[in-house]
Amino acid sequence: MPVLALVSTIFVIAFEQLVQWRYGATGVIGLLMLTIGIKAKSPSVSSAGAVLLALLVAGPAL
Repeated sequence: MPVLALVSTIFVIAFEQLVQWRYGATGVIGLLMLTIGIKAKSPSVSSAGAVLLALLVAGPAL
């Protein structure tokens, strides 16, 4: 069990660093809003975070 927790923590930290490197502070805020919304079961907060991330990813194509 501790190995699974360690691997998942490493994955989450690596993913966070990738988002921050690729999309900057706005990407981290969007990811944070999405995570908080899911954990708090708040559809409005998680939707706002998802829309923010989608706009960052699709921004160059628009």
